[in-house]
Amino acid sequence: MPDWLRAWCLDHLGGEPTTVLFRSQQVSTVFGLRLAGGGDVVVKARADDGRAASCVAAQARLAERGFPCARPLTPVISVGALAVHAEEYRPGGEVLHGDSPDIARRCAEVFARLMAELAGVSVAPPLPNPPWVRWDHTDSGVWPAIDFLDSRDQSVVSEHVVETAERARKRLLAAGLPCVLGHADFEAQNLRWQGLQMWTVHDWDSLAWQPEAALVGAASGSFASAGPPTLASIDSSEAFLVAYQDIRGRPFTAVELEVAWAAGLWMAAYNAREMALCGGARAGGDALRTQAAERLRRANA
Repeated sequence: MPDWLRAWCLDHLGGEPTTVLFRSQQVSTVFGLRLAGGGDVVVKARADDGRAASCVAAQARLAERGFPCARPLTPVISVGALAVHAEEYRPGGEVLHGDSPDIARRCAEVFARLMAELAGVSVAPPLPNPPWVRWDHTDSGVWPAIDFLDSRDQSVVSEHVVETAERARKRLLAAGLPCVLGHADFEAQNLRWQGLQMWTVHDWDSLAWQPEAALVGAASGSFASAGPPTLASIDSSEAFLVAYQDIRGRPFTAVELEVAWAAGLWMAAYNAREMALCGGARAGGDALRTQAAERLRRANA
């Protein structure tokens, strides 16, 4: 445990941690802890970029309404350069593997409920958006500026990935649709199921402020990612989009459908670039190469 964590738990949770149940690190560092007295909690710490307070507040609203997610136990508290909060430990459930149209529809049902709940939540927009949906950045070039990626050898990123991202981004920026609050990392690895029922949606740090159709489109491409990022098949992405519209009771306009396809493509290109730069799995990049032409056509890009 870092030096600050023991005292933080005592001050804000009423007990010191006695056992580390797990630790993981991606965008946030996450500690599963057992406190003196036997209670289990999760503490999350991430670089304080101003987003965390809105994300945790929105998560708390959904938990209060009975949405399947962990209930925050504290607000966001600054610890030096970190934004820290605690939430209940909500173990259990299984990852749903696969990207069949049937699985796509099941995931779309959950995403539609999530977006409907978030429509009633009023928080400051959690900006800047997560980089994999930050096509609206003002940095030079097609990608948002990220030091740990930009400092690497860019020649390993294929021209096809860059061109695809450029075309998708141009379509997204031209749309001019209003932004809403939504979950921008709706992947299998962040979802836990008990049979046919959703048990927990994780990773509320990844809320974003983008057009509804774009958030749905991103989810339609990423929902099957159970580990390294991949891209669902076109048929399954279409099934996701159709199911979402049916459940929400509002068909997308032609422009919204184009934006949805462009957003899924941008996210896939961002992930393919990151995997190429970091030596990660190629599956997502291979799927992007196979599907890009048809997805660009559907995006009118």
